[in-house]
Amino acid sequence: MATRDGYQKTAWRKSEKCRQPPVFFIVRNIFTTILNERCFTHKFKIMAYNLLKGKKGIIFGALNADSIAWKVAERAFEEGATFTLTNTSVALRMGETAKLAEKCGAELIEADATNVEDLENLVKKSMEVLGGKVDFILHSIGMSPNVRKGRHYSDLDYSYLDKTLDISAISFHKVLQVARKLDAINEWGSVVALSYVAAQRTFYGYNDMADAKALLESIGRSFGYIYGRERHVRINTISQSPTVTTAGSGVKGMDKLLDFGDRMSPLGNATGDDCADYCITLFSDLTRKVTMQNLFHDGGFSSMGMSLRALEQYEKGLGCDCDCGDAGDQDHLYD
Repeated sequence: MATRDGYQKTAWRKSEKCRQPPVFFIVRNIFTTILNERCFTHKFKIMAYNLLKGKKGIIFGALNADSIAWKVAERAFEEGATFTLTNTSVALRMGETAKLAEKCGAELIEADATNVEDLENLVKKSMEVLGGKVDFILHSIGMSPNVRKGRHYSDLDYSYLDKTLDISAISFHKVLQVARKLDAINEWGSVVALSYVAAQRTFYGYNDMADAKALLESIGRSFGYIYGRERHVRINTISQSPTVTTAGSGVKGMDKLLDFGDRMSPLGNATGDDCADYCITLFSDLTRKVTMQNLFHDGGFSSMGMSLRALEQYEKGLGCDCDCGDAGDQDHLYD
């Protein structure tokens, strides 16, 4: 009897299914596929763990969706943080930061990071908006007038060099000094600045930005000791893979630098999204005893001498002479 009932139910379901028009099954399958893809995206691409739940911060340098600071802001928001966003007045007019602020529910505060008064106003207003001291700060600022104007490293404009160092490195010291004087960072807070391996090694075309990154890393170590002893505030720099951003696009041969870095790195170049994930770990409580470090986030590039992929590419060009630098300018073949 039980078998008979089961047979009858199965037969009834089959007969009901046959009555459904073919378009019904097509629409149902499409809907199911879309739903599954969305669930997969939510589970594996967003993957929030509330690492920054209850934490407050200030993020410098988000210009557009290509900016690492932009990606860090999105990830920090996903992980439960609240923060303010800041950039210069020109960058705020030309960029898309307002869209990011709306998406993350963040206050947008105009500030020139080279101007101490602006920084004091930024920090005070951030504490007012966020309801107290901050737990993290991201310094993602860099610009070289010499690079933009096409000046060679052996023929720098020194007034431009002053601006390069002030914007790309000394601004980091100013941010830290203002924060310390205003007692703006909670105990065990974290400050991160973005750097590049050219601070330690010479890269053709990177120009005076290499000097700026070296100074940036030194500031991180020197201030890291003071802030660490006094208030347990962590300060680190991240030496990131070459990354396609608005700021990086001005570096000579950036496309070749990206290819070279990818061929040399066992894991390949770290993307801007990868860097954002790394920044989140440094803002979190999982790295409370990491400070004064320049942390290489480059897929292993910084530990390599020569990889097979890079060697094979080099061998392809052994039969031809390569033009170095500006062929028409014999004084600047190599810079």
